[in-house]
Order: sequence, then structure tokens, then C-alpha cells
Amino acid sequence: MTHPSSAVPSPEPVTEARSGSGCPVSPVPDAVALSGPGFHTEPRALYHAMRRDHGAVVPVELAGDVPAWLVIGYRELHQVTSDGELFPRDVGLWNQWGSLPEDWPLLPMVGRPMPSIYFTAGAEHRRHAEMVGPALEGVEPHELRGHCEQLADRLIDDVCRRGTADLIADFAEPLPVLVLARLVGFPDDEGLRIAQVLKELADGGPGAQEAHLRFGEHMRRLLAARRAEPGNDVTSRMLAHPEAFTDEEYVLDLMAITAAGHLTTADWIGNSMRLMLTDDEFAEALAGGRRSVAEAMNEVLWEDGPTQILAGRWAARDTQLGGRSIRAGDMLLLGLGAANADPHMRQHMPATGSLSGQGGNSAHLAFSHGEYRCPFPAQEIAEIIARTGIEVLLDRLPDLELAVGAQDLVRRPSAFLRGMTSLPVRFTPVRPTGDSL
Repeated sequence: MTHPSSAVPSPEPVTEARSGSGCPVSPVPDAVALSGPGFHTEPRALYHAMRRDHGAVVPVELAGDVPAWLVIGYRELHQVTSDGELFPRDVGLWNQWGSLPEDWPLLPMVGRPMPSIYFTAGAEHRRHAEMVGPALEGVEPHELRGHCEQLADRLIDDVCRRGTADLIADFAEPLPVLVLARLVGFPDDEGLRIAQVLKELADGGPGAQEAHLRFGEHMRRLLAARRAEPGNDVTSRMLAHPEAFTDEEYVLDLMAITAAGHLTTADWIGNSMRLMLTDDEFAEALAGGRRSVAEAMNEVLWEDGPTQILAGRWAARDTQLGGRSIRAGDMLLLGLGAANADPHMRQHMPATGSLSGQGGNSAHLAFSHGEYRCPFPAQEIAEIIARTGIEVLLDRLPDLELAVGAQDLVRRPSAFLRGMTSLPVRFTPVRPTGDSL
């Protein structure tokens, strides 16, 4: 695994703040532009510079010069995510609504006020969680592993005779969404179409808004199909919940479940494979049986987590955080990746011989924290998908090696999500399993 270099670049400062609609907003001196190559190449170095120059709470600006605060301190992030009254996940509180353009590209990621498990607060959020949680808990782990093995074999069969593959496009990205599509009740042929929609949505580019609309259409069709013909799937269990929800609520919750689990799990697979293929020490330990796939995956959650920044929380009133004056309605972004690297937290962690010094320690914030932490059943589903997929891949193609230099690997251009755009590999061609599904 590569680590930040000792030469720490300073993040790009922003001296003038204007909203995307041209209306002025309150500038924050020395705000950091939340974009640029530093987030894709050496985010640890960038976070180090932020902490040095700004402390645990950093003034930042998003696309269109939209102001926010990035919380990069481990203790401060715990404080924000633990206090749902002072820092609720209530996007309706945002003091920037009057200045945002309708086509702001990050709007699907930040969200609008809507009746979804992810965009409601307090009792309303708990009402959704009480319906979604049991529906996810109904996923049987043994059956899930069977789906993962079958679909992983199918994807590997498509490339195994070639001797070359792109582990991101050919494996890591399609596998989670194919599995999730089955779990919520979609037929296999619709899973790949949903994968493309979710990728466009997460990249936050010009097509994000249109992708969000297509995503909703997929879920509306699924809801109608499962209402007409229930099955052993997440959607049917949601519909069977004693309390009735509106079609809009069901659709939005299904969108939240699928979107939250797809690209993050894909990047967990991709980043774990990158670690195994680029770090000689880890690869040798894995081959010698001294390290496991699970350890590689946990290392990634500490050092190279799929979700680097999560939006968000909004201040319910004027307050102080990390020495900063936060105004009512200000947005706070959760810097999960930066908080995991907080030196004030790291110095209290016991050394265990792991490359990261964390070993099996699971005190990381990769799944966030507090009321909106990724629910345990969802974490378990993601872990089973990622671990089973990697184990099948290594079993089928045991001599995998990078087809390019590690320095030539390219990260996705996003400050929020950390994953590879491609992971070219070569291997000895093998026969397919013959499982055509």
C-alpha cells in the first residue's frame, strides 16, 4: 500500500465565495476547494495539510462555490454524529437552498427534503428504520454467499479464457449490484442497467440528475411487480411490514438501500484487490497464510475506505465545533477517511504488526457512526459480498498480477468516494465453470 509522501501539499484556498446561481453567500477566509487531483492521488497528504492549516473542522467549498464545513477530527466527528438534536440529518435546515441552481450536480448526493430513511430525522427516521432493518435482516447469510459465488463465477467465466481483465469494470462494479438486485427482487438482466445508473449518479457529473430519475423508475417498476407477486426478497418484506408506507416512501427507501450498498462495496473489493496486488509485504503474507482476505478488507477500511466524505449534517442552531463558529443551517460534511487518519486517535491505538497498525481493530469510521451509521445487517451483506467475491476470484485466478505499473493506476475523480477507475490484470487463462445461469 502506498502512503502519503512526506512532502505535504497545501490544499487550494478559495478567496471569494459565490453560489451557483450568482447570489453572494458568506465567504469563509481560506476555504478549501473540495476538488482537485490531491483528493484522487494522495488524500492523506491533503488531509494532513488541512489539519495543519485549519484544525479539526475545515471551511470548504463545493462545486459552484457552495460553502460547507468538513469535519476531519475523529473526536469532532463522533460529537457531530452522536448529537442528533444539535446536528440532525435534516437537509431542510440548509441555509443555502435560496442560492442553489436546480441543476447543481451534487444535489443527488446531498439530497432534498424527502420521505426517505436517509433524508428524514427523529421519529420519522426511526419509523423508516423499523421497516427497512427487519427487511435486511431477513437476508439469510448462507443463501447470500451462494448468490455471490454463483454470480462471481459468472463474471469470471466471461473473462477467464482471455488471460486479461479489468477487475473494476469486469468484476468489482457489477458483482455487488447483481447481488443486490437479486436481494431486492430484480431479475438478473436488470442489475447491470442499474449499475450504470448508480455509477453516473455517484460521479456527480452532468448526467447525475437524469440518472437519479431513471433510478427511481427502476424502483417503481420493482415495487409494482412485488406487490402483484410477493417473493423472498427485501422489497416483499418491506411491503409486508405492519405499518403502511406510501409508494414514494417505499421507492426512496429502496433507492437508498441499493445506492448505499453498490459502489461502496465495489470500491471495497477494488481497493482490497489493489492492496493485495501492489503491496509486496501483504501479498507475501497472504500467500503464506499469515494474512487473510478479511484482514486485507479491514486494512482498506482504515487506510483506503470507499467513502471518504459523507454528506451531511446541518446545524440546528448557532454553535461551536472544533474552535469554529458554526451558523444555524450550515452543512457539515463527515470526513470519514480523514478522521480515520487523525493522529490524535492513532497515537492511542496499540501496534499489532499490521501494515496500518490496526490489525483487526474495527474502531474505524468507514461505516460512519451514530443513528445514521450503516445498519449492521447492511454491513454484513456488504462484507459477505466483498469477501466471497474476492475469495472466488483468487481461487479461480490464483496467479493474478497487475498488467500496468502501480503508479499508472487511476482513482475515480471524486473527493467523496475513493475507488479505482480500472485495475488491469493478467493471469493464466482457465476454463469457465460452465454455469450459464
